[in-house]
Amino acid sequence: MNRRAQLALLLLAGASGAVDALAFTALGSVFAGVMTGNLVLLGISAGRGDGSEVTGPLVALGGYVAGAACAALVCRGSRRRAAGQSWPGAVVACLAAQCVLLAAVAVAAGVLGGRPGEGWRIALLVAAAVAMGGQSAAMVAAGAGGAPTTYFTGTLTTLVTGAVDGTARGAGQLWTAARLAAVVGGAACAVAVHTAAPPWGFVPPAVLTACAVACQKPAQRLRRAVTRASEYSLHDAHDETL
Repeated sequence: MNRRAQLALLLLAGASGAVDALAFTALGSVFAGVMTGNLVLLGISAGRGDGSEVTGPLVALGGYVAGAACAALVCRGSRRRAAGQSWPGAVVACLAAQCVLLAAVAVAAGVLGGRPGEGWRIALLVAAAVAMGGQSAAMVAAGAGGAPTTYFTGTLTTLVTGAVDGTARGAGQLWTAARLAAVVGGAACAVAVHTAAPPWGFVPPAVLTACAVACQKPAQRLRRAVTRASEYSLHDAHDETL
């Protein structure tokens, strides 16, 4: 995996940590990307016999599933074409859409002063969960060039077991450890901004995701695609005249 992809994964991990931290602290003590946590919260509610606490986890789960399903449809077949260097165009497009969605969340939260009421909390939670589901599915579609950026239990396990048995060494392990640190850093940054300036609290996830998309040079790749399409069209037209 090249450095550009590794840096993009680092930024997406930070965005994931920021989104989940904001969802938990400002949108009802649930998670937008860590579905294991939401499943546990549903179990706790069931054990207590308290139906009033299931709305948040269920909404987040529904949004996540919807986002993952949409991204899977857009990226269908991309995993077979992923070469491990640049992410397929469909993957970058999904991440760009995620960036737009997170930017919309940031604007809405800013207009609401960073502390939305009950109805708006649900709406923003759904949007954030859709974004995280889309990010997760896009990374699956990225194939060898991707890695988990919204769930990290397996990443931590791989890092620890690889370090103990000596099967994983080198720069790859450092990048993996850096992604774990990025989750903490993204969460800390988002909460600090939200505490100091609530209207701006939801901006960090959108900025981090935008930087991750920029790492894949989408404009340059679009120009290349347009150039190739034009060349093919000219070639076909030339063939027709012969």
